[in-house]
Amino acid sequence: MMQNNDITPITEEQMIEQAYQNLLNIYLSSNHRKKVEVIEKAFKFARDAHQGIRRRSGEPYIMHPLAVATIVIQEIGLGSTSISAALLHDVVEDTDYTVEDIESLFGKKIARIVDGLTKISGGIFGDQASLQAENFRKLLLTMGEDIRVVLIKMADRLHNMRTLSSMPANKQYKIAGETLYVYAPLAHRLGLYAIKTELEDLSFKYNHPSEYERIKNQISDSEESRNELFARFSAPIRERLDNMGLKYEFTSRVKSCFSIWNKMQVKHIPFQEVYDLYAARIIFECDDESAEKRICWNIYNEITEVYAKHPDRVRDWLTTPKVNKYRALHVTVMGPDGNWVEVQIRSRKMDDIAERGFAAHWKYKIGEGEEEEELTTWLSTLNDILKDPQPNAIDFMDTIKLNLFSSEIVVFTPKGETITLPKGASVLDLAFTLHTDLGTHCIAGNVNHKLRPLSYKLVSGDQVEIITSNSGTPKPEWEKFVVTAKGRTRLRSALRHQRRLIIEEGEKLFKEFLEDHDIPYSNEVLSLAISRQRVAGKEELFYMIGNNEITMNEDMVKKESSSRLNWWRRNLFKSKEEHKDTTRDAQKAIDTKAIYSLTTRDGNSNYKIAGCCHPIPGDDVVGYLNKAGEVIVHKIDCPTLARLKVSYGSQLLQTQWEDHSDRFRASIHIEGIDQKGILQTIVNIISTNMSINMKQMNVTADDGVFNCDLDVLVSDAIVVTNLCREIKKVKGVNNAVRIS
Repeated sequence: MMQNNDITPITEEQMIEQAYQNLLNIYLSSNHRKKVEVIEKAFKFARDAHQGIRRRSGEPYIMHPLAVATIVIQEIGLGSTSISAALLHDVVEDTDYTVEDIESLFGKKIARIVDGLTKISGGIFGDQASLQAENFRKLLLTMGEDIRVVLIKMADRLHNMRTLSSMPANKQYKIAGETLYVYAPLAHRLGLYAIKTELEDLSFKYNHPSEYERIKNQISDSEESRNELFARFSAPIRERLDNMGLKYEFTSRVKSCFSIWNKMQVKHIPFQEVYDLYAARIIFECDDESAEKRICWNIYNEITEVYAKHPDRVRDWLTTPKVNKYRALHVTVMGPDGNWVEVQIRSRKMDDIAERGFAAHWKYKIGEGEEEEELTTWLSTLNDILKDPQPNAIDFMDTIKLNLFSSEIVVFTPKGETITLPKGASVLDLAFTLHTDLGTHCIAGNVNHKLRPLSYKLVSGDQVEIITSNSGTPKPEWEKFVVTAKGRTRLRSALRHQRRLIIEEGEKLFKEFLEDHDIPYSNEVLSLAISRQRVAGKEELFYMIGNNEITMNEDMVKKESSSRLNWWRRNLFKSKEEHKDTTRDAQKAIDTKAIYSLTTRDGNSNYKIAGCCHPIPGDDVVGYLNKAGEVIVHKIDCPTLARLKVSYGSQLLQTQWEDHSDRFRASIHIEGIDQKGILQTIVNIISTNMSINMKQMNVTADDGVFNCDLDVLVSDAIVVTNLCREIKKVKGVNNAVRIS
């Protein structure tokens, strides 16, 4: 452990006591039942258990549990049970105490939560890909058992992110990536908007430090003009709200650094063109909950009397709240500067729930019920996800994100029953959600009285009737457009059953073929057939036979000469040994935290370029060691890398570009006003002025506007940057940017 000799024992004691008293004061000012004794007991126990242990920053370790417990009460709003569990959350993991010790001293409830936190300690993901999905399952199972486990884990992760600067750079990168991919969306799904935003910004800060600082400074520089604009925008609305006799707050909320950067990446625009830089928020006081909805719509009417509304940007979360209980009314109007401004209308209670999620309900709790009586059981979809047997780790993560972290839509059955589905769900998803038999026999959907295919993506408000046929059977290609966990689980179960029947039929046909040709059935004959057909194993062979994909003949089971077989054995063995050597060298680079140099050797590269993001020299990159021992190079902000980072973190390599003579493919998108000679000017710049080789160009023009996508061969990213700068100088060109 690190030592910090500048802090005296007396100062440390004062610091610890001050942090504890702050925790108690926040708790005593809340609406929770005042159970100070159990908190006091948990604090003293944790302080003694962690005595002499320090964090990397040098401070006493007990400061971390105290900070997590403070977040639990102050920012999430949980009570004495959760505060005590937060104080104790690292005791079992880091000391000799057991869960049984915790139970004997603090009871079953606190012990169960501490046990759940211990099982998912050290982050969601382990070092081996085969363990990652299982570890995430543990997290989800604990969510189903007691949501407080995940809420405290969220507080733990938030404090770790706030103090991430004391960690080494490679740890910062991995933890920040995991946080952005899993914890921030999970916080959003739990309704913890403030925590979600902070986690995103902190992750962005450590993944892209220079970009973070640049956007942070740009936000600061534009503050004065932004405030002036909001003052002009809000003045006429304030006058009307005052006339209504409301007690309210009218503020502007600037987009987070991460949100701004994300929009810049998606839209390929600079900071100056992010016009929805801020949103306005009206929060009104209302003691009568039954009047909240009416007041929201009255405010909406006053706003739209002043400013023109966007016809497609009214969001009514009052009538149908989100799954995380978010309620508000959103309207987007045209501001005085000619840009769209979103106004969010909420009561004080709605705002508290929006910022702090389920836990905010305790603020409005009437009576003295037990804490667990207030916990919301909204995670029923987990059962379907967890039934999916042994999924690939990344597929599993995608399923989680699609079902737990996505926006919802609400559709209706012909009888008017409402069904909530993730955004992007298809007709087939709805069929499987209603019943397995409906899904397996579904052939189409009647959506709003129009016939639609199974792949048709539903939107909120659709009324859907499922059309079935007794002769209908599930198809493997259905997996391409089934996004719900229930749909995938039920489809895969049906496909496995159908596949088993085909395999049995194929095995029967194979044995009948051998019998007809007087060939005894044996493992050797079976192995020959598998080798000749180049299939994965006997089940694949039998499936292809049963599915009429293989026409059987004697050649597929005819024995090779012994010399030919020996040649294959020698070369196959050699290939495996070479593969082991390659993998061992690359793995050594991981284990020693070495930097893997991207070089060209004897005309061949020692790496492969990822097809998803097409990095080139000059880009910040990370290498991924795949099962074949190949290093696949991704851009550091590649979405695929984000998935690999959390699922196969131990197989990532720090990489750097070395000198090379290769040329790399880069894609550029150009937008502008279509005018005579503009294309010829652009081509001259590329080919003549800069001597760059063009590989492909695709140009479209529509009503005087042209778009051009072109691929060029360049030596590094600087060449692309210079090329885009030169193209932007052409009269009529509005933008030229590199795209993945």
